[in-house]
Amino acid sequence: MGIVDQIKSMSAPQVRDPAAKPRPQADLAARLTRMFLVGLARFLSGASARWIDCQPDTCQRIYFANHTSHLDALVLWSALPPHVRDLTRPVAAKDYWDSTRFHRYLAEKVFNALLIDRKQIKVHQSPVDLMLQAIGDTQSLIVFPEGHRNSGTELDEFKSGLYYLAKKRPDLELVPVYLENLNRILPRGEVLPVPLLSCIRFGAPMWLESGESKQHFLERARAAVIRLRGND
Repeated sequence: MGIVDQIKSMSAPQVRDPAAKPRPQADLAARLTRMFLVGLARFLSGASARWIDCQPDTCQRIYFANHTSHLDALVLWSALPPHVRDLTRPVAAKDYWDSTRFHRYLAEKVFNALLIDRKQIKVHQSPVDLMLQAIGDTQSLIVFPEGHRNSGTELDEFKSGLYYLAKKRPDLELVPVYLENLNRILPRGEVLPVPLLSCIRFGAPMWLESGESKQHFLERARAAVIRLRGND
């Protein structure tokens, strides 16, 4: 999220030893920072959330969306109702969010993000396995199946991670999400966001069908996101 660079001037609490017992002041600071960032994300994006054949729910879900901006995860996460947001973890790149103490503080204490190492993938501990272990039986995830930011015009092909999540946990609801206009609020290479109106569309949940191939499922999931683009 490029927005991190704009909030570094905030007086972030010192990140303590993870083994140490957290102080009430630190918890309060994290909550206040979370409230500030949620409000800031809503102000910058002017995002209106539309739930199409779907309603906010605390059941376990995988929200999968198109990816065009560093703001995507923050804006999508902020658009969820508080009781749903508290159970939803954005999946983020460890090499970026673990790069400084400030980034790590935001990821772990504020966003409760799940950091995935994209460079050192272990055979017996795949990113998919780590995600499923982390969410247990209560939490949900926000993922971007393209694996990188696209140009903002067309969705790139989906990576296989979404398929394996659905295969290993067929009970999870897979909710397609289309993020509109965020690439104009914070274009690639820009540092300062420009407040504009945007829209977040949540579509009907889907599941992996019995006997469905990986290719067919990923094409169907990608098509579900694309359909939301023109759904007004």
